[in-house]
Amino acid sequence: MTQARILIVEDEPDIARLIAQSLDGYGFVTELAPNGRRGLDQAKRQAPDLAIVDLGLPDMDGMEVIRQLQQQTPCAVLILTGRNDVMDRVLGLELGADDYLAKPFEPRELVARVRSILRRYLRTSASESGSTPGIARFADWQFDIGRHMLVAPDGHEVSVSATEASMLQALLKNPNRILSREQLIGERDIDPYDRSVDVRVSRLRRKLEDDPQNPRLIKTVYGAGYLFTATVEWA
Repeated sequence: MTQARILIVEDEPDIARLIAQSLDGYGFVTELAPNGRRGLDQAKRQAPDLAIVDLGLPDMDGMEVIRQLQQQTPCAVLILTGRNDVMDRVLGLELGADDYLAKPFEPRELVARVRSILRRYLRTSASESGSTPGIARFADWQFDIGRHMLVAPDGHEVSVSATEASMLQALLKNPNRILSREQLIGERDIDPYDRSVDVRVSRLRRKLEDDPQNPRLIKTVYGAGYLFTATVEWA
């Protein structure tokens, strides 16, 4: 995978250089931003394929950077931070981040994580440009795959992250069929203690205004995976 644009929002120059050098060696195009505001400005000028965001930025919290990124220029996001608290990890995923890596990190693992995220992101893009229709209609909702945008029954729009879009697309293509967590995320093996898929399903339910205690659209099938129950029409 080459030429994907990676925006690195990191205030520690040595770490920023290490990240850039690690990715440059694998053909990625990297751009550095030393704080959150610069990162958001650079993303607005040219949207990255993926942003690597530190949470401990000098001018604003990295979580706020992720929130604004997903609002203004949705892209894949990897959190890379010294914080290793479970709540930070969950909150990051809730805000639309695609993965979370704690410092200190092994550069080869960083590259592997970036590649994995971009595979999911590009798989969604490939489906968008292929024969798959672009808009799914279900339960008075619409999902515009090309824009990663949900349209609610009252017309208001709700954006989803690249990974959420990929997962929702998998559910919409397989209504009334149980999909495993691996099938949803597009990976062969998932750590049984990795709850990132479940966090993202919860986030999708909230965006679809699906009651998490009694969901009507995305149902949990314990020990098996998730089931999308609505009829889906494609246009």
